[in-house]
Amino acid sequence: MRLLLAVVVILPLLAQRGAGARGQAGRPDAAASKPEPEEGIPVNDSLVIEKCSSCHQKDAKGNLSRISFVRTTPEGWQEAIKRMLRLNGLQLKPEEARAIVKSLSATHGLAPEEAKPVMYIAEQRIIDETIPNDTVREACTSCHALGRAASWRRSKEDWDLLAAMHTGLYPVSDISFHRFRPPSDAPPQPGVDTRQPVEQALEYLSKTYPLHTPEWATWRARMRAPKLSGRWLVSGYQLGRGKVIGEMQVEPGGSDDEFTTSLKLTYLKDGSTVTRTGKANVFTGYSWRGRSAAKSAAAAPSPTNAGGVPEELREVMWVSPDQSQMEGRWFWGAYQEFGFDVTLRRAGDGPSVLAVDRTMLKTGSTAQRVKIYGDNFPRVTAADIDFGTGVTVKRLVDQDVGHVTAEVDVDAKAIVGKRDVSVRRAVVPNAIAVYDKIDYLKVSPETALARLGGNSHPKGFQQFDAIAYNRGPDDKPHTPDDVELGPVDAEWSVEEFYAVYGDDDKDFVGALSPSGFFTPSSEGPNPKRKFSRNNYGDVWVVATYKGELGKDGKPLTAKSYLVVSIPLYVRWDQPEVGQ
Repeated sequence: MRLLLAVVVILPLLAQRGAGARGQAGRPDAAASKPEPEEGIPVNDSLVIEKCSSCHQKDAKGNLSRISFVRTTPEGWQEAIKRMLRLNGLQLKPEEARAIVKSLSATHGLAPEEAKPVMYIAEQRIIDETIPNDTVREACTSCHALGRAASWRRSKEDWDLLAAMHTGLYPVSDISFHRFRPPSDAPPQPGVDTRQPVEQALEYLSKTYPLHTPEWATWRARMRAPKLSGRWLVSGYQLGRGKVIGEMQVEPGGSDDEFTTSLKLTYLKDGSTVTRTGKANVFTGYSWRGRSAAKSAAAAPSPTNAGGVPEELREVMWVSPDQSQMEGRWFWGAYQEFGFDVTLRRAGDGPSVLAVDRTMLKTGSTAQRVKIYGDNFPRVTAADIDFGTGVTVKRLVDQDVGHVTAEVDVDAKAIVGKRDVSVRRAVVPNAIAVYDKIDYLKVSPETALARLGGNSHPKGFQQFDAIAYNRGPDDKPHTPDDVELGPVDAEWSVEEFYAVYGDDDKDFVGALSPSGFFTPSSEGPNPKRKFSRNNYGDVWVVATYKGELGKDGKPLTAKSYLVVSIPLYVRWDQPEVGQ
């Protein structure tokens, strides 16, 4: 039986490869038409040369093979070094590894404009990627996110070598790389690309993510040591707990690109505070990577506190090229499932507006109180506060240097949409929405992943929010001009996602709290389930909002598709190794 299986599998492979060889042999002057090799990026760091050149040969121009023909993020270089340690016997001390990552990120990194579209990889976000075509989807994203490839820049030759490495280390990739068809002498159909998926994908990757780009050339000249010391104003959002504001004091560390931090955050929803201290490195002049520890007692995630108070929190931020702003995600959890989306701005001598305590104002409403949070507020009058046309500031209820509470009336005919809020010349853009009615909801995230655990492996939780939307100026819902109004208090439930006959996943996958916090069940066989299956499954998470009725006269509802999977038993790349 094994011999028969081998024949069935191997013969098509040989036939396909034979057909490919015939095709190459038929090309005139294939060797003569080989393009000139691209110029590499020389390596001048003595430690990199010492530790890497025994395998990566150095040429007369100072290039190290492979290394000089790629650029990537700090995480990309860390991953490459780990692979060298695992597979090729590289010997490094932790401080040497950190120095090499820092050096290569500076000389063989990404420009800020190149890194920003793939920040979600370092930020540990789960998103639905936009895949350029079905060939790339088949050849690359069958196994990993496209962002992993898009985090690298390579020469054409090195993209080819990467595909060869996949075939050598992960033979199953050949299933995605090649279409194994019996050879045929029939001419191809007009307009049909007969190349293998891997060849088409490599063409896309080498053209879209080349080694040399104008962005990198510009940044190499512009790059400078990060001067980030000082006081930074923080505004952010956490699923389930809402808006946070605060400040972070950044102090110089042991070198120009190392810093220590002290942080205080306040949740606007309940007034609770968090204080933390930490350390950070800045790579390539803009890539902030930090960790902070809680000064107060840590708290485990639960339905009452969303992600809890983590002992350690990781920080990934993109620093603007002018070093006036930072944005990114601070995250924690066994699967990095909890986090703040944050924006930091330098604190100045003048006033700054950070946030407002509510997200929406209804047309025709009166005496609505809005608390505006900021920094260095002077004594102001109602005339100094502006919400845009149709919103009148009637009076100021209270104020100090950190906040102003205004009472406003909204005209019944006020234009629907997002509004800037200003205190004199200080402005926070798109801070609050004016609306006439809530037209529909969305559940955030719209697709989600949780993991069973609690026995031998940790649980992977998931927090949900119900977000309200207005139909926008075109008077049609679910179009690009719709206005996001912000989170609303909804009732939460779980419904079956029917995938098979007799589906019963909702009875086993876990529990959803009244606040939208999903706690998965334990891992392992469940004797109460048919065939003693594990508690995995897929379900709908449903939000119901009774504060507004839809056109059918019923409360508004929205759904999120939740997959509850088994624990991640094997971690191929362990982030804690790089601490």
